[in-house]
Amino acid sequence: MGVFVYLPLVLPLTALPMARLAEQHLHPRSATRLLAAVGSTLALCSTLCLALLMVVGTAQLPGNPLPDGWSDPEVRAALPYEEKAGLIAIGVLGAVLVAWGGTLVRHTRTRVRAARALPAQDGSGAAGDLVVVPSPDPYAYALPGGRGRVVVSTAMMDCLDARERHALVAHERAHLSGRHHRYLLVTQLAARANPFLLPLRTAVAYSTERWADEEAAYAVGSRRTVARAVGKAALFSHRPPGPAVLPAFAASLPTGPVPRRVAALLDARPPAGLWPPASPHLALAAVTATVGTAASALSSLNATVTLVGILHAATPL
Repeated sequence: MGVFVYLPLVLPLTALPMARLAEQHLHPRSATRLLAAVGSTLALCSTLCLALLMVVGTAQLPGNPLPDGWSDPEVRAALPYEEKAGLIAIGVLGAVLVAWGGTLVRHTRTRVRAARALPAQDGSGAAGDLVVVPSPDPYAYALPGGRGRVVVSTAMMDCLDARERHALVAHERAHLSGRHHRYLLVTQLAARANPFLLPLRTAVAYSTERWADEEAAYAVGSRRTVARAVGKAALFSHRPPGPAVLPAFAASLPTGPVPRRVAALLDARPPAGLWPPASPHLALAAVTATVGTAASALSSLNATVTLVGILHAATPL
């Protein structure tokens, strides 16, 4: 096992160059899926590394509930600096679990609170039904769960013309149909597991907005109309929606770097394929991220197999 058990903690750094380049050169749908998959894999390997260190660290504590054989010299020799690293891993893994639990609780609680705050519906509409809420604050967001609903304030409706309103609703419905809230939640949990993955969370938040922009442009038939809707919604939304909206799943139009989104909409539609790479820099970044992810997974697997074998041999049946 050796020092390789520590690699998954730092290998997420290899994915950072790809995060920004994927935003620029890939179709946002491909960028979202790719970055979410890479981020979740690296976070899982990082968490598994902490769990392995925690097992060895706990075995050194007096009065621990683990078998005595788990603290044998053979076990300690399998992991350099096992005592200090193991004890630190106990606290770090505990913090990760608390952060995950808090994120999931806030996410679920806010979704429930947002759904209860909406006007009562007759239940006859299809998924993605439009709900117009009387409010002087201009906002729009997609509320997933159940049938899924698009919530728009009357103030936002008044700010846009008919085609722009169509673009706005199509944008929010794209968030529902693409289940963007899941990608956002996965990358948020990954960032809680390893702070090195924070740039991937930011990149996925931007690419989901761009994905919805592209879907809205296809539905409306005009990229320029969607660009106008994005710009006007950002100008009128001088403050974020009320407390019923959670950034992990509520995707309002002002979210993300609006000038970059508008510029992308005024440009040509991005290519949908992943291959060939749009630039040599992207190809190099993709290779680096692939090698880093594979090395992280192999290090975690090797450490797991090694530790399980040692602990099994050290534990009397």
